Amino acid sequence: MNARGALGRYGEDVAARKLSEAGLRVLARNWRAGRSGEIDILAAEGEALVVCEVKTRREGSYQPPMAALTPAKTARLRSLAERWIAEHGGAPPGGVRIDLIGVTLPDRGAPRVEHARGVA
Repeated sequence: MNARGALGRYGEDVAARKLSEAGLRVLARNWRAGRSGEIDILAAEGEALVVCEVKTRREGSYQPPMAALTPAKTARLRSLAERWIAEHGGAPPGGVRIDLIGVTLPDRGAPRVEHARGVA
């Protein structure tokens, strides 16, 4: 795994831990739908399915993690969520939500985690 991949994996580990601590149940990580793309984390909050995009950056990076969700990425996540639902028994009673989790890694100290719910 290259340095960028390791950074992303670490950020996803931090995000999954924070989601669990907040009471969400992680259903899957790095779920792929062929060449269509990947959902970083799928979780359940009550009866809702939560599709989580995780963006990890080092402190001082050009773009903060919370600014990294583009309209194209949002459309791809919606499409992937539809595929997940089709493959896993239909839409959940609580609906589907897309969240963005930004993980910022300072030079020293613990990572900072921002969780934006329902970004798309």
